[in-house]
Amino acid sequence: MKSQTFNGHLVLLRGACLWILMALILAWSMVGIYNDVPLFRTVFEGEFKRVLQAHLDFLIMSALILGFYATKVFLPWHVRWAMVVGAFTNSSLFMLQAIFPSTDPESVTYVTTGFWATLFNIYLYSSLIITSYGFGKGAVLVLKSTFSSAEQ
Repeated sequence: MKSQTFNGHLVLLRGACLWILMALILAWSMVGIYNDVPLFRTVFEGEFKRVLQAHLDFLIMSALILGFYATKVFLPWHVRWAMVVGAFTNSSLFMLQAIFPSTDPESVTYVTTGFWATLFNIYLYSSLIITSYGFGKGAVLVLKSTFSSAEQ
């Protein structure tokens, strides 16, 4: 069996740090929206709550990723990458709804058909699958490690 080193988990640290920075950008964007700065009102045409949801989701996903990193349980590369990519795509769904209100089911401009609606739905379901795989498989592997440790 090949050596399973932990240093490959840097993608988790890098991803979490990037998503924390994204949450900070969104926090300052909310300040701009709240203070009616035209640039922010132009970029985020949708609901303020979607920007807040994106901000919180980036923070939650970062915390989850850091938690998995802290366990120091070996995770295969595809699980680590699914966590990092899924954390971004999942959180960015709210951001897209804030930027493009036609993708938000709660918006009066919501569009259910057409090229962009189809593309958004592909992105949505791909994100759900990738995120579920990454965090689900990670949880199973960490849980499994608790049984092998307890037996030693």
